Amino acid sequence: MSSENTGANGNGDCLGWAATDESGILSPYKFSRRSLQNDDVSVKITHCGICYADVLFPRNKHGNAKYPMVPGHEIAGIVQEVGSNVHGFKVGDHVGIGTYVNSCRNCDYCGDGLEVFCEKGAVFTYNNVDVDGTITQGGFSSYIIAHQGYCFRIPDGYPLASAAPLLCAGITVYTPMIRHKMNQPGKSLGVIGLGGLGHLAVKFGKAFGLNVTVFSTSTSKKEEALTLLGADNFVVSSDLEQMTALAKSLDFIIDTASGDHPFDPYMSLLKTAGVLVLVGAPSEVKLSPLSLIRGMKSISGSGTGGTKQTQEMLDFCAAHKIYPNIEIVPIQYVNEALERLIKKDVKYRFVIDVESSLK
Repeated sequence: MSSENTGANGNGDCLGWAATDESGILSPYKFSRRSLQNDDVSVKITHCGICYADVLFPRNKHGNAKYPMVPGHEIAGIVQEVGSNVHGFKVGDHVGIGTYVNSCRNCDYCGDGLEVFCEKGAVFTYNNVDVDGTITQGGFSSYIIAHQGYCFRIPDGYPLASAAPLLCAGITVYTPMIRHKMNQPGKSLGVIGLGGLGHLAVKFGKAFGLNVTVFSTSTSKKEEALTLLGADNFVVSSDLEQMTALAKSLDFIIDTASGDHPFDPYMSLLKTAGVLVLVGAPSEVKLSPLSLIRGMKSISGSGTGGTKQTQEMLDFCAAHKIYPNIEIVPIQYVNEALERLIKKDVKYRFVIDVESSLK
C-alpha cells in the first residue's frame, strides 16, 4: 500500500519531513504525490501550523500510525495547478486546506456541508487512505494535491502565516460557537485553557460581542488574557473563592483543555440551560448527573468543522481582523517546536515557514 511513496533516497518530487517510527522524530523525506485529477487543485505550501495532533499521530498514540508519516493539517499556500473541472480556483490564488481532504460526498452530512462527520469517514489530510489507495501525507511538505471541494479561499490581504492555524484550531472553536449560538452579543462565555484553541475562542468571543472569562490553572496567564487577548475576566480555576463567586453566571463554556480536570465545578458556573462544549480531549469526562439535571444543563462535544463553515470562518476572521498569535519557525526547528508544544511553551501556535525553509 505504500509503494507509491518513493523512499527517502528516491526521486519523488515532493519534499517533506516525516516520522519513520514511534519516536515521532521528523526528518527530511522525498516522496511522490498522487497525480492531479480533473477536480484537483495542486497547492504550493507556504505555511503549515503545528497542531497537537502532530505530536500524537507520529508517536502512534492512536495506534494506527502508517510510516513514513508527513504530519501537518493547518495548510496555507498558493495554487500552482488546477484540474480541467476546477472552476472555483485559479493559479496564484491563496488557499487553505484543513484536517481532511476528501469524503464520500453522498451522505446526509456531506450534503449539509458537514463533511468532517461523513458517514463513511472523512479522508484525513495525513495518515489516512486516499481515494486512489495511496496514503495521505500532510503539510510539512513542499506541495499538496486535494479535491477542490476541500480547499478554502483565503481572503485577499489576509496573511498566509496567520491563516494556517485557522484551518484546525480556528474552525474547531468556531463551529461549536456557531452551533450553540455563542454569537449573541451581551451573553457570557467561559473559556477553559489558553492555548492554540483557547486564545482563538477568546478572540471569536470578543468579536461576537460576548463577555469573556478565561479559566486557567496558571496565574501567569492573567496579563496575557486580559491585555493581549482582550478577555473581560480571568479566573484561576483552582481558587475556590473565585470560582464560587461566578456561580450560575455564564451562558456558555468552551473547554479546550486536554489535561484531566474536574467538570462539576465548571457546570456549577453555568446559568439554567447553559452549555459546556468540549473541544479538548481529556482521558475521561466525569461529572455528577445532578450537575446536568438541576439546571437543565448540557455538555456537548465538537470536532473541527465542515467546508461551509470553514470558509465562513476564514471570511469572518478577515472581516473582523482576527489573527492568531503565532510564532513562525523554520522546518529545521520542527522537532524542538513539537517538544515545546508538549511543554505548552508557545504563544499560541507554531507556524512553519515551509516556503522559505524547506529546501
